[in-house]
Amino acid sequence: MVCKRLPGSPDVGGPTVDTVLDPGAARPGGVLSGQVRLVGGTVDHDVEHVALELVARVEAGHARDDGQAGQAGHGDDGDGQGEGDVVFGRHTVGGAFRLAAGEHRSVPFTLSLPWETPVTELAGRPLGIALGVRAAPAVAGTGDQGESGPLTVAPLTVAPLPAQEAILEAFGRLGFGFRSAGLESGRIGGTGQRLPFHQEIELTPPPPYAHQVNEIELTFLAVPGALEVVLEADKRGGPFFDGHDALSRFTVPHEGSAGPQDWNALVDGWVRELVEHRESYGSHAVYGHESGRLAGTGSDTGTVVGAGEA
Repeated sequence: MVCKRLPGSPDVGGPTVDTVLDPGAARPGGVLSGQVRLVGGTVDHDVEHVALELVARVEAGHARDDGQAGQAGHGDDGDGQGEGDVVFGRHTVGGAFRLAAGEHRSVPFTLSLPWETPVTELAGRPLGIALGVRAAPAVAGTGDQGESGPLTVAPLTVAPLPAQEAILEAFGRLGFGFRSAGLESGRIGGTGQRLPFHQEIELTPPPPYAHQVNEIELTFLAVPGALEVVLEADKRGGPFFDGHDALSRFTVPHEGSAGPQDWNALVDGWVRELVEHRESYGSHAVYGHESGRLAGTGSDTGTVVGAGEA
């Protein structure tokens, strides 16, 4: 993926930049590689380094607290409305070099993505999540340290980890439909979340659960060797009871061969616990994982993947 920009230094004859990401989708916690290609301007420039930033388009959201389910409030990192770009990783590459007028230079880079990097696609189908990489040279003597001026972002594609993929497949086979996916600012209480935002995947329930919940929100919080799964149910109210939210957390190792062979039964058990036991917030169950083929790739648009395709 290539992206051009004129850096924001006052020198209108300054260098231009192309950001080229290597082909293929990255994965959370994985390696992202590519090149920053520069073309010198009308005069020579001393470049101190090239700044790289990982950027996400995030909606203002609310903090979710597994000890206070149903009581929503604005997160620490949002103002409760609108959306904006959030930097969730900064790197410098290339070191110092002199870029002659008109010179073409390529600066290769390799960097590690945070484990909590959101997923942007499922089975090659976009989820509507906007991530990107922006690059800018820090030019000596201009005051431009790679952070000023209008920056254009090279889109970043992130595929799910095997455990994430297996869990989403299981939801699809159980009949859950994909409603939407987004990034919300704020933190989920009681979790090991590190980024100032989290991804929410909204699922519609199949008939067996439709009378109990309006929707289920799924959040993945990965760390090395494990995947924390947060499920939040927007529960339906009855004639004598108000509806409320329920929240449960589970931990699934995403590396290693140990683990359950029946992901459908595992995920179905999570959902049953979530919707049937109001006092089970914050419970933990540790399981292994197994990757598999994506479900719902046929004409069944009611599954998670099928609805995403539509």
